[in-house]
Amino acid sequence: MAALSTSQMNLNSIDNSFEVDKLTYEIFSILENKFLFGYTDTENPKNSLPNQTQFLSKDAKQAKHATGKVRILCIDGAGYTDGILAAKSLAHLESCLKRKSGNPNAHVAGFFDAVAGSGVGGVLAALLFTRGKDGLPMFTADEALRFLINNRSRISRRSGILRRVLQSETKSEKLFRKTFGESTLKDTLKPVLIPCYDLVTRAPFVFSRADALETDGYDYKMRDVCAATSADPAVPIEMKSIDGKTKIMAVDGGIAMNNPTATAVTHVLNNKHEFPFCNGVSDLLVLSLGNGELDFNAVKSPSGFVRIAGEGASDMVDQAVSMAFGECRVNNYVRIQSNGVMANANKAKTAKTASDLLAVSEEMLAQKNVESVLFKGRKVVENTNLDKLELFGGELIKEQERRKTSILPTVVLKNASPSPRTSSATTLSTLSSNS
Repeated sequence: MAALSTSQMNLNSIDNSFEVDKLTYEIFSILENKFLFGYTDTENPKNSLPNQTQFLSKDAKQAKHATGKVRILCIDGAGYTDGILAAKSLAHLESCLKRKSGNPNAHVAGFFDAVAGSGVGGVLAALLFTRGKDGLPMFTADEALRFLINNRSRISRRSGILRRVLQSETKSEKLFRKTFGESTLKDTLKPVLIPCYDLVTRAPFVFSRADALETDGYDYKMRDVCAATSADPAVPIEMKSIDGKTKIMAVDGGIAMNNPTATAVTHVLNNKHEFPFCNGVSDLLVLSLGNGELDFNAVKSPSGFVRIAGEGASDMVDQAVSMAFGECRVNNYVRIQSNGVMANANKAKTAKTASDLLAVSEEMLAQKNVESVLFKGRKVVENTNLDKLELFGGELIKEQERRKTSILPTVVLKNASPSPRTSSATTLSTLSSNS
């Protein structure tokens, strides 16, 4: 299945038969070929190993090029801006896509093939990729940004012991119920991955559209998914699948996967049903959005320290993914994050109005972009975060245009029939270009 199995992720179950996932394989392949055996030793060409594309026939190379690239969107947990930085980034990106495509009705969901979001990033992913009554995404990027700003306190506020004792519905749960109604994972437009942490199995659990289409035992209501991935670590949420057979005790997805990029990449590379021609990171276009780095000195609660730990893991994921992408990371992998803790970042904590929050996010987007460099840490580049978004938007447009004339499908999405809502009612829908 596409989601990470709790039994696979449980540390107690790891043994000698543990299989390294595709992303880890990519990383160690680069380490082995590039650094141990002189894979790209330009000074000593005789020592260099030939690129695998050298062995492909002309027709095979053309076919590989014709299949294009799978486009993945990944969104971090809350961070310093409670999700506003990522939402503002997507609003800018959607505006860019409308302008460059000439389509005033362009949506973010129409230009990505898969999305992964953790915590408030998972809420943002749900808003942008859940199907509305008109068949289009439920929210535009601007509407999703406004939603996070207007409901920031309800989504990010910690519930405290009263919620744990009374087991009453929180403000965030009421908000998600009103927003998503009876929609489930099956009602999303593209492959969606939203993690939480299951206290029962002591392991990550990933809500996955692909799994939901296989069985109702992995289909959940979107309102519950959003509540789970953003739940206070001190106040877990007990939830059940649509058929009631799968139960989890969920807390914030940022505990295990604050940066879900590695999860999304692994899912796509191993999901041959929906991404049949995607064989490596060179076949991907990945946009990873951070939400500003927390100020360690300002953290006073246990939940806050958990979030700090999650952000440290986010940086490690960024480094690992950059390593996996290698030389193609410049064009195929873009990470948008604040450039360190800003001197005036306290504005994010004291901001009460929409203009204050937007100003902080705009300042972060205007910063020079920071790239992870293989074995060299991180470096500041000339392009700003906004520049990077513009350039990436251009790549998305190119891929969209290429698919209009492509014979081979890049993505073959599995869709659920309207009724009955069971795994036997799934069909395959070929999407060589996305609307």
